[in-house]
Amino acid sequence: MVRTGTVVDLGRVLDENTPKFPGRYWHQTVDISPHWTNLRRPDAVGRGWGRNEINWITEIQVGTFQVGTQLDSIGHIQIGDRFYNGWTTADVVEDWGLSKFGIETVPPIVTRGILVDVAAYKGVQRLPRGYVISVADLEGALQRQGIDVQAGDAVLFHTGWGGLWGRDNAQFLSGEPGPGLEVVHWLYARHVALTGADTWSYGPVPGEDPERPFLVPQTMYVKMGLFGLENLATEELARRRVYQFLFTLTHARTRGSTAAVISPAAVY
Repeated sequence: MVRTGTVVDLGRVLDENTPKFPGRYWHQTVDISPHWTNLRRPDAVGRGWGRNEINWITEIQVGTFQVGTQLDSIGHIQIGDRFYNGWTTADVVEDWGLSKFGIETVPPIVTRGILVDVAAYKGVQRLPRGYVISVADLEGALQRQGIDVQAGDAVLFHTGWGGLWGRDNAQFLSGEPGPGLEVVHWLYARHVALTGADTWSYGPVPGEDPERPFLVPQTMYVKMGLFGLENLATEELARRRVYQFLFTLTHARTRGSTAAVISPAAVY
């Protein structure tokens, strides 16, 4: 997959202005207390600790990992009180997190990545809110790009919706296009490693069935055990028409968490 060594960052910068699903938040505060406490050390010199006058700054973060470019664990969503493989909230949920399906159970991922540029296939800059990507769309885009999906692939969708990030956050959060339920079954049958999109969830919002919200990720996580990525920055790959690449993903393995903030990369 790697011919030139070019690296494209697929993650977005996380800050307090990041568009977030209602009820989620992220806040960072700077801790500069060592600039004062170091001066109280018996071996303080000048304006710091030691003859080299060292000081440091750290930060305190409060919020959820369910923000920004993220990898969901399959413990994020339930059907009623049921997790993947039938485990219940009574079995899994502890006061510190999930005793099963935490993000620490997900290994680093290095595999072939595929970008499915459905926006380009449909001849638009951005698919409309609620647009359901069909199997015909998926297969048509893949044929146009000259690529087949194989077992173990990371299949990423470019809808163009991510172009609203930071430009019109209200519209970005008002809904989204996304792969329909048939597409998820199509991917699952081909044993892909994971899938993701340039949207804040995965799947169309509003969904195909208004009485079943977020049915696509619910089916992926609870019934299939298929991992999903959200808020991917796919614009640069789409602009360069790079459709297959080495995909790399590592993440902070915090025990019991339902997600991790990530910055995956495409190398080609």
